[in-house]
Amino acid sequence: MEILIAGGAGYIGSTIASACSDSGISPVILDSLVTGRREFAAGRELYEGDIADGPLVDRIFAEHQDIYAVIHCAALIVVPDSVADPVGYYRANVTKTLEFAAHLLRNGCGRLIFSSSAAIYRASVDLAVDENSPIDPQSPYARTKAVCEAMFSDIAAAEPIRVLSLRYFNPIGADPKMRTGLQLRRPSHVLGKMIQARDDGVPFLVTGTDYPTHDGSGIRDYIHVWDLAAAHVAALAKFDALPGPMTAINLGTGRGTTVRELLAAFNRVTDRPVQARDAARRPGDVVGAYTRVDRAKRFLGWRAQYDITEGVRHSLQWAAIRDQILSGEAAPPQRIGTPGRRFGFPLRPTQLGNELGLLAGGLVGWRAAA
Repeated sequence: MEILIAGGAGYIGSTIASACSDSGISPVILDSLVTGRREFAAGRELYEGDIADGPLVDRIFAEHQDIYAVIHCAALIVVPDSVADPVGYYRANVTKTLEFAAHLLRNGCGRLIFSSSAAIYRASVDLAVDENSPIDPQSPYARTKAVCEAMFSDIAAAEPIRVLSLRYFNPIGADPKMRTGLQLRRPSHVLGKMIQARDDGVPFLVTGTDYPTHDGSGIRDYIHVWDLAAAHVAALAKFDALPGPMTAINLGTGRGTTVRELLAAFNRVTDRPVQARDAARRPGDVVGAYTRVDRAKRFLGWRAQYDITEGVRHSLQWAAIRDQILSGEAAPPQRIGTPGRRFGFPLRPTQLGNELGLLAGGLVGWRAAA
């Protein structure tokens, strides 16, 4: 069985690809390599290009006529960057995703797994959310994910495609076999900042200390990236039994961890403990949330296996070898076969829309099908 993974040379996409390979599923990678790494696609079929490139998507489907499903991980994800450049984020995450959806429909794709985000939720008083919690994104990045979900809901209701939106909480760690991990030397997420602070010999900045948590720091549900990847393999196996044309499932551990608690776990693992220094919130930062995990267990038969200490340990192991693995000259992308005919079921002309009027209040309270 073949799976097309858009963004499959990035941190999460490449880990999903490894989990698929380990399970006997053949991943085909589509990645622009803007943030992805060619090394992460080594030994796999890599098509270098953009998800909005219709002829390239047509070529992939022509050369791989047995693609079972598509996993869409391609996106920009840094919250402060989205605040500074909302136009770039809407173009990359929404406009190109809309074009990608049209290309998939044209090529007869009937199954799509979308990488969404827990950032779309409005936090409850107890900071726990489930798939029926209110949608109220607080940053341009989060709104791009909410817009895409609403867009896919409309498309799945009208077209012969079913969509599973997997709402990620906060990935940490690396492939336990150390094949892939965070590709950036100085990542923007909290654990990456802790590793950077340790390596630079400076305090770690706790950005935001007045949140309504027990220690004042933000709270997150830190999920090991390999658990996240394993959930996608489970989703592929269970896809046709999912309810409705559009289904949303949260992927997390079911446990909230504050930034200060994460730093304590980090210092238990590392041989060079890091001190903390309080700092102001960053643009777009929110208190955070953690998920209830009932739906993932019920629909996917999945639950997280790794704890936060293992996530920290694997992150540190990857950081120690990252430059060695990513220092080599990249191999050229592989191409096999020749461009064939465009195929698939006949589609009536479909107006996917030129307007993004979803933001005018329609997202608050919107939910995917249960």
